[in-house]
Amino acid sequence: MAALFTGKVLMANRERDEVETERELGRALENKVLLLYFASGQCPRCRQFSPLLKDFFLRLTDEFYVERASQLVLVYVSRDETEEQQSAFLRTMPKRWLAVPFGDAFKRELELRFAVSEVPAVVVLKPNGDVIVGNAVEEIRRVGPACFRNWQEAAELVDRNFLLAEDFDDWTRRSITEPIRRLKYKLDKKREAKKKERKAEGEESS
Repeated sequence: MAALFTGKVLMANRERDEVETERELGRALENKVLLLYFASGQCPRCRQFSPLLKDFFLRLTDEFYVERASQLVLVYVSRDETEEQQSAFLRTMPKRWLAVPFGDAFKRELELRFAVSEVPAVVVLKPNGDVIVGNAVEEIRRVGPACFRNWQEAAELVDRNFLLAEDFDDWTRRSITEPIRRLKYKLDKKREAKKKERKAEGEESS
C-alpha cells in the first residue's frame, strides 16, 4: 500500500504531524484495508455523511468499542477551498485519520486514478492498492460496520485481529453506555458463579 504514496507526504490528524518516510508510511498502511475519503467540509452531502463515517471508523478502531482496533486506515482527500476549512473539518474527526496536505497536486492524481467525480466518495483498497469498492458511501450507510467483514475477507489480511465488542446487526440501536452494562453483566456473572461454588462447598462439608 505504501507504494501508492511513494515520494508523497501524508499528514497525521495531530498538530500537523507528517507521516512522510516510506518506513513510516509502511507501518501506517501495511496489511490494512485503506479508505480514501474524498469530501469537503462545506459540501452539504458531505456534512450529512461525515458524522456517520466518523462513527463507523470509531466503532471499528476505538478501544471504547472494540477489544483490538481493526486493520483499517483512512486518508482524507480534501476538496476544501482553503487550508483553514480543511483544518477545521479534521479537528472534528478521529485523530487516527491521515490526510493529504492541502494544496498537494497528489489529490488530483488520486481523483483521476480512482475516477472520483463527486463527493462524498469512499474508495476501499486492498493493502496492494487494488480496489475492493469504488465508492462505499451507500454500503456504509446501509450496512454499517458489518461491511468491514466483507472488505477484510476480500483484502486477505494476514492477521485477522478484528473483534467487535458489539453485535453488528443492531449497532445503530445500542446506547453509548452498552460497554459499561456489559462489564457489569460480566461482574454479576462472576459473583453468581462464586456464590454457587461457596454453596456447593458448604453442602459438601455438611
